[in-house]
Amino acid sequence: MEWIERLNRAISYIEAHITEEPDYEQLAKIACCSTYHFQRMFNYMAGMSLTEYIRRRRMSLAAVDLRGSDEKIIDLALKYGYSSPTAFNRAFQSIHGISPSAARKGGVTIKSYPPICFKITIKGVEEMNYRIEQREAFRIVGISHPLHQEIEKNFSIVPQMWGKAATDGTIPALAALMDQQPMGLLGVSACDDADQWQYYIAVASDKPIDAPFQEYIVPAATWAIFPGSGESQSIQALEQRIVTEWLPTSGYEYANAPDIEVYLNPDPQNAQYEIWIPVIKK
Repeated sequence: MEWIERLNRAISYIEAHITEEPDYEQLAKIACCSTYHFQRMFNYMAGMSLTEYIRRRRMSLAAVDLRGSDEKIIDLALKYGYSSPTAFNRAFQSIHGISPSAARKGGVTIKSYPPICFKITIKGVEEMNYRIEQREAFRIVGISHPLHQEIEKNFSIVPQMWGKAATDGTIPALAALMDQQPMGLLGVSACDDADQWQYYIAVASDKPIDAPFQEYIVPAATWAIFPGSGESQSIQALEQRIVTEWLPTSGYEYANAPDIEVYLNPDPQNAQYEIWIPVIKK
């Protein structure tokens, strides 16, 4: 599968440049998607963030260097991208549970994390419902917050946004503005490589707005739309299935447009929602 092959070529690039600062743009080019979508796909398929994977690989190789060479620990720290022995020591202990100096002495257990190799596996016959829709550009209005280009750093930002919006009157104020499709509360990850990444809590609307609300134009795109229901955490499980089960064999790949979560009702225990991912035909 071409899509899986591109991901594996990206892994090969990581290995060839493991001691260098990660080049997210180059990795995304190899995978033929945006840096955001590459990191997101990697996270779901590998079960860890790209940052964590690189950390594990570096510390795995650093342990081999400690055992097989007489390089100073400060030199190894610099080699693997750490500005001080203290930071290197902290990262090494987080992976191996012992200090670099203890690992050098021998007679202790260290961990090895081999390079990842992606493959397609059959995971059963549970159905996935979806539809493909082409949409012209549409306007959304709401609140936003900048996102980091390392998506691992955003895991606390988005839940905090939703928690604050649920208690400060933002959500009912947005609901009063909603007058266009999709008719639901939207979580929009606008992560174009050319612009500052932003996350929006918003609604589709043509109505005028006042501060603190702002507008964003979702570009015209083809969308693969997946309905779901259940507790609010179930949306992450569906997103993982889309990336690991549907996308590799769908005949589509990610397009350069936002990801959208559409919340059709406000009940967190029995949520009704849709996941919209932008796609293009391979």
